[in-house]
Amino acid sequence: MTNIVLSIHGLSKKFSNCTVLSDFSLDIASGEFITLLGPSGCGKTTLLRLIAGFETPDSGTVLLEGVTLLNLPPERRQVNTVFQSYALFPHMNVFDNVAFGLRLKGIQGQKLTSQVENALAEVKMTAFTDRFPGQLSGGQQQRVAVARAIINRPKVLLLDEPFSALDARLRRDMQLELKRIQRELGIAFILVTHDQEEALSMSDRVVVMQDGKVAQVGSPREVYEEPNNLYVAKFIGDINLFPGTVTEQLADNTFTITLNGQNLPVVTKKDLQSGQSVQLLLRPEDLRLSGEIESGMPFFHGSIVERSYRGPTLDTTILLDNGTTVQACEFFDEDDPDFDYSVGEKVKVSWVKGWEVVLPDENLV
Repeated sequence: MTNIVLSIHGLSKKFSNCTVLSDFSLDIASGEFITLLGPSGCGKTTLLRLIAGFETPDSGTVLLEGVTLLNLPPERRQVNTVFQSYALFPHMNVFDNVAFGLRLKGIQGQKLTSQVENALAEVKMTAFTDRFPGQLSGGQQQRVAVARAIINRPKVLLLDEPFSALDARLRRDMQLELKRIQRELGIAFILVTHDQEEALSMSDRVVVMQDGKVAQVGSPREVYEEPNNLYVAKFIGDINLFPGTVTEQLADNTFTITLNGQNLPVVTKKDLQSGQSVQLLLRPEDLRLSGEIESGMPFFHGSIVERSYRGPTLDTTILLDNGTTVQACEFFDEDDPDFDYSVGEKVKVSWVKGWEVVLPDENLV
């Protein structure tokens, strides 16, 4: 990776006897949009606070363009934060909220006015300079918070679940707007979220966190289609799991697994052993109901439990004869005579060969 702007190495943090971060390392490039994704309590916000200088690590380093940040107070780190609550001053209008940081630095007059106007233009809030936070919608307050954070052109912008207070439509609009702002500014953004769709749609890379550590780092497509382990697979989107057993290694990276009494050749980079328990992973959109079954492909018998119309797609819940419940997602096609199954109808469930992912069984709940 070239043009590294932020380097985090071996960062650890405990609160009382609870380890929140453990030997966390990550390099972030200039202009990169990174998302920290994981459940509550996995260390996402603590990591942001360590980068920003609001907390001190127990061990490890944080380097901005090769220079340590650990000896600098937050206001000197060239790292700004957009908080979940926006943290706007209620007694100040929009202009003064955005100008606050510049005034602390002694900037005044036309230079201050010009910079504030440019920042508000970036977030499309020029017409609201005289309004107070209480007179703004949630989305407008968020735009002001972003303008205040970017006015000094930080090297890195940290965003701690900035969309959590917005409704679904406004949330999507603001995701697109924030991505536009990030592209235009060309600075590194680090977003914290527990929303998988948000992470996949906005990021250059996603950092999936588990118990204060990195579970996987990769592009949105990599973490979705090639999860490192069952934790990542189950956390990113919906997944169907089919238990199996390795019966034979056919060649490098090619194995035969037994799945519901049927043998299936699979390709995986995982180091598997004969007799090992595995899980075969298939996304709902990977499954196919009835129709032609590809030669040599296993299939399962089951019954339709539920059909949910989602506009362009139709979601189906199927109870397999072995007692397992799986989810299928198909693009809606009302002209396909085999498409409109009824609840209770018997079907065959299969998938396109090569779309499966095989991982060692980890006995996750």
